[in-house]
Amino acid sequence: QVQLVESGGGLVQAGGSLRLSCAASGRTFSRSAMGWFRQPPGKEREFVAAISRSGGRRYYADSVKGRFTISRDNAKNTVYLQMNSLKPEDTAGYYCAAQLAYDSGSVLTDHYKYNTWGQGTQVTVSS
Repeated sequence: QVQLVESGGGLVQAGGSLRLSCAASGRTFSRSAMGWFRQPPGKEREFVAAISRSGGRRYYADSVKGRFTISRDNAKNTVYLQMNSLKPEDTAGYYCAAQLAYDSGSVLTDHYKYNTWGQGTQVTVSS
């Protein structure tokens, strides 16, 4: 089973950029659909972006479309979230998630469909 460790969070001013990384251990990364979710303070966890096993399909929440980019490097067992034009409302704990996917084109946007989660990394955007 995949184990996930996020990194790259921090404090940034509005309009700035961050790149989050999620390093996976185990042998199933390349067969796993991956996703990023976030949990703002006092709110429920919400979907941010998802990517299929091969990286050929991607899906984004409307709130981040055009600003965030999800990508993966299966040779490095890592999924990334490039975040540009950050806004204070992007402040949240960011979590990556993995789920074995038998369909190479699967893009999973519901948190309950993922069975493996990282510990999260905090992103704070100041105004």
